[in-house]
Amino acid sequence: MTVTDYSRTQVQKMIEQGLIQVNDKTSKNSYRVKENDSIFIGEYQEEEMNLEPIDMHLNVVYEDDDVLVVDKENGVVVHPAPGNPSHTLVNGLLYHAKNLSDINGEFRPGIVHRIDAYTTGLLMVAKNNIAHQSLAQQLKDKTIHRKYIALVWGVIMHDTGTIDAPIGRDPKNRKKQTVTSQNSKVAITHFKVLERYQKATLIECVLETGRTHQIRVHMNYIGHPIVNDPVYGSRPIIDDTGQCLHAEEIGFVHPRTKQYMEFHSPLPACFLHILEQFKDS
Repeated sequence: MTVTDYSRTQVQKMIEQGLIQVNDKTSKNSYRVKENDSIFIGEYQEEEMNLEPIDMHLNVVYEDDDVLVVDKENGVVVHPAPGNPSHTLVNGLLYHAKNLSDINGEFRPGIVHRIDAYTTGLLMVAKNNIAHQSLAQQLKDKTIHRKYIALVWGVIMHDTGTIDAPIGRDPKNRKKQTVTSQNSKVAITHFKVLERYQKATLIECVLETGRTHQIRVHMNYIGHPIVNDPVYGSRPIIDDTGQCLHAEEIGFVHPRTKQYMEFHSPLPACFLHILEQFKDS
């Protein structure tokens, strides 16, 4: 493998471990490669992901034999992945529930959909494969109700709007998504202004599709990035309490009873803390 086959996080770990040498010397992050440099890349062993059950605080909003709805806290990664091998929501779910669906593979038991680590709010979990198939089909059919609350930079003058712009992987940064016509999928976000402040706007967003980072990408695309988003947009980070994006509502038809169910989550303290600063400005 070449160094470009690794993610930025993996390269940084390789440098820290002395696995990357330039001209027979251990490299530093700050070193700028020069022409004719001799670069040695040692064998990198990815850290083992841990699927053991872990006793974690889970805010379970609803649970029965088929589904579970959890209100995810700020900073919690949904499932194990390189760079976040343990202490994820999945580890907590394995401790809490005896059974979870296995359709999404070994490292994503029960996970039908995801929200970002620093996005808070409601997430539905399948406790068996029949429930998982039903919820996944509802997602595919766009019948799942998902409403988010977001605080975005700048003042949005339109009371309502729809962003219909396809999203795909950013060719310049494989960890980011972007609005593009190349290798992209349809992405539609509806928004409504709730409150305007001097430097920001509080909005609600209803997802018609569910692409990775969809709201963050779409709001940045129209010039109103999410407040405290560390990836999209070039606005200052106010503090380390997480980005101002909250999955407030989720609604779906129960896989077994066929009854429509809807759940609501209030804005968390980390969001309210930042919001108060804009109210006072």
